[in-house]
Amino acid sequence: MRFLRQSLAGVFLAAVTAGLLFYAGTLVFGAVQDRMAGGRKAPPARERVFAVSLVTAEMGSETPELIAFGRAQSRRKLELRMPVAGQVAFLAEDFVEGGTVEPGELLVRLDPADADAALKRAEADRLDARADASEAGRALGLAADELQSAEDQAALRLRALQRQLELKERGVGTAATVETAELAAAQARQTVISRQQAQSQAEARVDQAAAKLARAEIEVGVARRDLEDTEVRAPFAGTLQMVSLVEGRRVSANERLAELVDPAQLEVSFRVSTAQYARLLDEAGNLRKLPARFSLDSAGAALTATGVISRDSGAAGEGQTGRLIYAQLDPAPGFKPDDFLTVRVQEPPVDRVARVPASALDAKGTVLVLGEGDRLESLDVELVRRQGDEVLIRARGLRGREVVVSRTPLLGGGIRVRPLRTDASGVVQAPPEPALVELSDERRDKLVAFVEANKRMPDPVKQRLLSQLAEGKIPADALERLESRMGG
Repeated sequence: MRFLRQSLAGVFLAAVTAGLLFYAGTLVFGAVQDRMAGGRKAPPARERVFAVSLVTAEMGSETPELIAFGRAQSRRKLELRMPVAGQVAFLAEDFVEGGTVEPGELLVRLDPADADAALKRAEADRLDARADASEAGRALGLAADELQSAEDQAALRLRALQRQLELKERGVGTAATVETAELAAAQARQTVISRQQAQSQAEARVDQAAAKLARAEIEVGVARRDLEDTEVRAPFAGTLQMVSLVEGRRVSANERLAELVDPAQLEVSFRVSTAQYARLLDEAGNLRKLPARFSLDSAGAALTATGVISRDSGAAGEGQTGRLIYAQLDPAPGFKPDDFLTVRVQEPPVDRVARVPASALDAKGTVLVLGEGDRLESLDVELVRRQGDEVLIRARGLRGREVVVSRTPLLGGGIRVRPLRTDASGVVQAPPEPALVELSDERRDKLVAFVEANKRMPDPVKQRLLSQLAEGKIPADALERLESRMGG
């Protein structure tokens, strides 16, 4: 027991000794740190100031511009097809890809031998039909004359019969003479009927001859049209494209030879969203005839033209969204069908809006404006329209305020900034020269000693400060920074 008690007492004393030694070491370490620090306090933290570019929000009326992309196409296009089959005997010199033709110019001619022979046969058949029609007419005239003669004879026989009947009633005539007169009258009536049948047959022959002549005339017309169809002429002035024909080749009926387009009557079709389409409608829901500008950009060279919106499509289109708009171009030299164009449509003016760079607006629909003490304030705005790298916005209290041009994650409400204002042309104005403070000799010597003793200051900065101190004047902001670092 005595040994155990003495052992516990020894352990306790060793622990107390170790604790005292640790406390003493902590005191010594703290004293050394204070000594090394020279007893000076750390300079107070300075507020960081950011330089920002500002633009003044001028409220007014703006004319938005709708930008889309479309394809040029001709309003008058014709497929040149050969109505009849045959061998190509002639091709115009301009019947090539991109060739320019005039109205009525002969473009293609087939070998007309077969068509000419068919026309001559048809004309010969027409002569036969005319001869048959003339003969049928003469036969009808003769049949009419014979019928008239038979009718006259029948009338004489009838009067002779009546006279014999009267003689018989007076007792002068005999039954035999009456019977003979009756037979003669019956034969006369039979002859009249035969002549009527002959006249009817002559009339039918005349009708048949007329029908035959009509068919012959039709055949002549068809043959003449086939002969004319061996030639293809330009119905209007234009340019040829998709030409697929050479001289000597045999073509089939209705084969496409080329396409003729009129480059002077161009229009542009372009698709817009439903929201953009709604802005192009008037109060009655009709499409406005708004002016438009078209440009074809290629390798730095641009062709431009003007036009006006003419109509929109009747349907949205299968698998499509928005609306398809058509605009008619004014005379536009250099433009061709199927050109891919940039379309700019002037929308109706919008009042009470400000035009600012798009970088000034964040995803929440707010902008930063300059407030009192060069501190930023966040302002909620309404986005009216986007215009390329700019936006049209409106908000209560926005008129005349200075808006930050470019938002960064470091900027926000309450941040102090150094404003860099831009003029009307967008050039950043130079900041005003800082105010200079004249130093006393004692104050200048103290600052010179501090600058020379500072080992962490870059040499270019040190030389600039020493040159300013040698002149006896230094900017107020530089003086403030130096004295804050000196702890004074």
